[in-house]
Amino acid sequence: MSAEIICVGTELLLGEIVNTNAQFLGQQLADLGIPHYYQTVVGDNPERLKKVLDLATQRAKILIFTGGLGPTPDDLTTETIADFFQVSLVEKPELVEDIAAKFAKRGLVMSPSNRKQALIPEGADILPNPSGTAPGIIWQPKENLTILTFPGVPSEMRRMWRETAIPFLQNQGWGKEVIYSRILRFRGIGESALAEKVKQFFALTNPTVAPYAAKGEVRLRISAKAPSEAAAIELISPVEAKLRQIAGQDCFGADDDTLASVVGNLLLEAGQTIGVAESCTGGGVGAMLTEVPGSSNYFWGGIIAYDNQVKIKLLGVNQADLAREGAVSATVAEQMALGVQKQLGVAWGVSITGVAGPGGGTESKPVGLVYVGIAAPDGSVESLELRLGSDRDRSLIRYLSASNALDYLRRQLLTQ
Repeated sequence: MSAEIICVGTELLLGEIVNTNAQFLGQQLADLGIPHYYQTVVGDNPERLKKVLDLATQRAKILIFTGGLGPTPDDLTTETIADFFQVSLVEKPELVEDIAAKFAKRGLVMSPSNRKQALIPEGADILPNPSGTAPGIIWQPKENLTILTFPGVPSEMRRMWRETAIPFLQNQGWGKEVIYSRILRFRGIGESALAEKVKQFFALTNPTVAPYAAKGEVRLRISAKAPSEAAAIELISPVEAKLRQIAGQDCFGADDDTLASVVGNLLLEAGQTIGVAESCTGGGVGAMLTEVPGSSNYFWGGIIAYDNQVKIKLLGVNQADLAREGAVSATVAEQMALGVQKQLGVAWGVSITGVAGPGGGTESKPVGLVYVGIAAPDGSVESLELRLGSDRDRSLIRYLSASNALDYLRRQLLTQ
């Protein structure tokens, strides 16, 4: 028995709003151990919604609707569901009173169109909405099929789900198991290369292992179904340990870990500090580091050296080297790293200089060419050349440059 999420609203199809309801409900279904194989988004059209219903009723036993419960003519979810099952709509006086009272509380008079929200299919139960005027329904129109409807407003939907839907589903026997996932995060290795290394794990059934690519990184999702979260973690832990061992330093963390938080923890453990000198990223590394609470314990600051004169005057970059090799070069990146290390008196100096595009590239120095410099506490300095691709947009090149700089530093911190 599985569930299907059906989100109704033309605004979702047009990309006018982000469908956070589907994400929330997917996570909640996993917490309840309810299998969930399909999500559908459909516009405000009764015929297309009926086609969705026809398909969904063949492959799922729990249908969860969001959206289309408002008072306007394009809010058609409830009446379309009733029409699909050939059931009449019934006005509930208690709903009319509740909606009118909510308007009165705000000093308003209920519009006649809002009476539409008091109509529910005959035989359905009310799924109360404590926050808004759009109630939902809990309905079992036939054997082995349950329908729950929610308004599209995320705050209203979430409260209704927690206060009414979860207890209902648990009373129906759900919630006895959970589906728990651990996400391992990787950098410095492509999705296909990682998949080849760990392919033997893809045949597991509980837990399961699946790869997917994210922005600038690769992830492995390990999911287990068990009576409790603790029991699921027990199933996941030995698999996670083996995957981490195989991946080595390419695995930088799990779940909510970020490169910045991992680097921060390593700096704290070592009792060391960091400063950054950035050109093409314009403060991107500093922004990532300061996203982490408590980063003031190790991040002392940065210098945005966008113009060459700033590189020379503030960071001590050699003017002759700059003229000979150009701002985008290993030599300049290394001198920038040493310069910020000296100026700020930090243990680690990190620098970035590159061509973010879309213009400014040449045959020898194309868009996407970036150099990262790292000045270490022992006085040594190294640089890393990145070729991020001239076909990528400026914002992605800047993001990847900053991320790669943090990953380069992470690896050095692990081996110091």
